[in-house]
Order: sequence, then structure tokens, then C-alpha cells
Amino acid sequence: MKKYLIIQTAFIGDVILATPLVEKILSREPDARIDMLVRRGNEGLLRDHPGLNRLLVLDKESSKWRNVVAMIRQLRQTHYDELINLQRFWTTGVISLFARARRKTGFKKNPLSLFYHRRVKHTIGDGTHEIERNLQLLDGIMDNSFIRPALYPREGDYRAVAPWQKGNYVCIAPASVWYTKQFLPEKWVALVNRLPDEEKIYLIGGPSDSEMCRDIVSRVSRSQVYNLAGSLSFLETAALMEKASMNYVNDSAPLHIASAMNAPVRAVFCSTVPRFGFYPVSDDGRSIEISYPLYCRPCGLHGFKSCPEGHFRCARDIDIQQLLT
Repeated sequence: MKKYLIIQTAFIGDVILATPLVEKILSREPDARIDMLVRRGNEGLLRDHPGLNRLLVLDKESSKWRNVVAMIRQLRQTHYDELINLQRFWTTGVISLFARARRKTGFKKNPLSLFYHRRVKHTIGDGTHEIERNLQLLDGIMDNSFIRPALYPREGDYRAVAPWQKGNYVCIAPASVWYTKQFLPEKWVALVNRLPDEEKIYLIGGPSDSEMCRDIVSRVSRSQVYNLAGSLSFLETAALMEKASMNYVNDSAPLHIASAMNAPVRAVFCSTVPRFGFYPVSDDGRSIEISYPLYCRPCGLHGFKSCPEGHFRCARDIDIQQLLT
């Protein structure tokens, strides 16, 4: 029975896009014991995940390096067969260096990658999906053919959202951490006003998104629009999105939740572009972006707090009809 450690201590979407490794390993080695290390705040994504032996949580916000040392001590109690680090930064490089594993694999961009047994090139911008980049880390271990991410809402998650699932409904996740990755509120208002009257509209997101969602609700000219931002867990959100007739999202975490549930989704790309490799992989998934080349787009991989050029045409020039066809 092989023991695996998968490390992904980045953000919500990154954790979701790491789950194909779990799916792939278990499809080839059903008896494998897989531990996964995530940052504090993201553990709810993988709660009761049937494929994980242990879910390890690192607090990176307070006393970070003390917590890193404590995590290394915990990890060294297990001698892993395979350590796979998906992160490209110092913290996980240090953890990987001192954890005990027969073989360590990660991306060359990690500053401590020279201590890996196998180093993999990581290229963004050529259209390769992040899932494919991550699965390259399994080369030499097993087949790395594409497999969709997966989340596992439990019975209680489905029960919690069941009252909202009566009749047809649409989910809209209007917010993003980055302003330039976020479709404009007035555009979301226009979309809501164009959707069929018989469909209920649920605005979803985290607690910090609730104010934006309230503003959208106050500006629409139709009924049956509800602000659920901050009231659902990650897996409850996944359960709700799974049964929606459509999910409208930005280039942000809800996009990847939709992919993991194979839910229908239209993903709006403003300052970022699909060729970075974070586009939807649902059967009914499509990327939405401006219909012409814009000299300043993309302006960055992660987005900005404001448009560097001041015009934000990458969002303003998207026609709402693009989301409806």
C-alpha cells in the first residue's frame, strides 16, 4: 500500500484543481493512502472526502513559520512513498525538503526544487489547462491523461440546499478577490433582468461578497432574486450549483466548483484569458470574453485592484447576449 502526500496550500480554486491527482491515483491504486495538505480556510472543500486518508491543515496567517515547523514535525512521522508538491513558492519548498519521502516531485519554479527527485516544467499561457499541468507531476508514476476535478457534497449538504432547489434556478457568483477579474455589477444587473421570469436567481459567494450581492438585488427589476452569499458552505454551494440550469461566474473559485460538479457554467474572463489554463471543463462549460483583441489584455495572471489603464474595456465591452447564447 503506497503512501502519498499531495501539497497544495494556495487558494480555493487551486485546491479544487489539485483533486484530479487524487482521482487519478485512486483509479490506478485503489488501496493507496493519500494525505493532502491545504491552507487553513480551505479544508471545508475536502471535508469527508472519500479518497483522502488524512486532511492536513496549515495556518499561514498567524505564526506562519512556527506552524510550518510544527507541520514538518507532524509529516516526518510518516515515511511517504511519493510526495507531490503543486506549489511553486518557498513555504511548501521548505516543507517538501524536510518531509520524509522516497521520491519528491514538484515544479521547477519552486526555489527549492533542486532537492526534488523529479522536477517538472510549469508553463502558463500556451492554453494548457492547470489540471494538465498538475497531472504532469504523475509522469513516471502512472498515466497522466486528463481527468476532471471532483468534490463530494454529503447528504447533509444536499439536504441544506434542497429548499432552494424547487423549480428552475440559476446561480450567479458575481464577485472576485480581484477587481479586474470581476464582471461589473451593472452587467450582472443587466443579465439578471434578461433571464426568464420563471427562473429563480441565487447570488452566491463568501461573506465578503454579500454587500455586492445585496446591491445587485436592490437594482434589478424582477422578483425571485435571492442573496445567498455567506450563507452556504463550500460543499453546500457545490450541491446548489450542480442542479442549476446555468451558473454564471468570473474567472474565480466558483468556476472550478462548477467544473468539479460537471455543472453547466458560463465563465466571464475580463483582464485574464482562458489560455492561462483556468477555463471550465464541464460538459456544458464555456468561456466568455471580449470579441476583439485589446492591446492591454491580459494585464496580469491574477488581476488588479483597479484597471491599470483606467478604462476596463475588457469587462465593459462584453455583450450580455454572449452569456445567453
